[in-house]
Amino acid sequence: MFLYEKSSHFNIANLVTFANITFGLVAMYFIQQGDFFTAIILAWIAGAFDILDGKLARRYNLSCEFGIQIDSFADFISFVVMPAFLLFYALQKTSGFETAVAGGVFIYYIISGLRRLIEFNIKSEEGEVARYFEGVPTPLGAILLWVLYLLHANDLISNIYVILLLVIMIAYLLNSKVRIPHP
Repeated sequence: MFLYEKSSHFNIANLVTFANITFGLVAMYFIQQGDFFTAIILAWIAGAFDILDGKLARRYNLSCEFGIQIDSFADFISFVVMPAFLLFYALQKTSGFETAVAGGVFIYYIISGLRRLIEFNIKSEEGEVARYFEGVPTPLGAILLWVLYLLHANDLISNIYVILLLVIMIAYLLNSKVRIPHP
């Protein structure tokens, strides 16, 4: 059956990855509607699918190049673009200048996340992935952006420039030499 064939683009692990992508995209819809709570719930569901797809791929020996690439695409949507959108839209009580600055910062974050995923895939293909992540993994980057969202939404950090400085630091850490153990 195609659900358990490594060569099938629609095997069970890849279908779960497609669900991850779907929940990340739908979360962005809710962000644009101003429903951040629903978006965050959908993002956490996408995160659960990210964990599940890897477990299924290992359990049923379904790991393949297509699956690796689609998993990185899912990570890009659900753990780079979506949380950046969330925080960017949450900061929209700002002036035009601040919005432009925030836009530049979030573009930097998104490009940093994309670069991190590409570098990870290249190192994986070359067999260089060790027992640790080099740089902050994108799911952890997403969690850090969600924490910033919560701090801002609850007026614990109300200064947009402090938030943006922290986003720049997280973006930098995505491609840093910081070592973080694999879970």
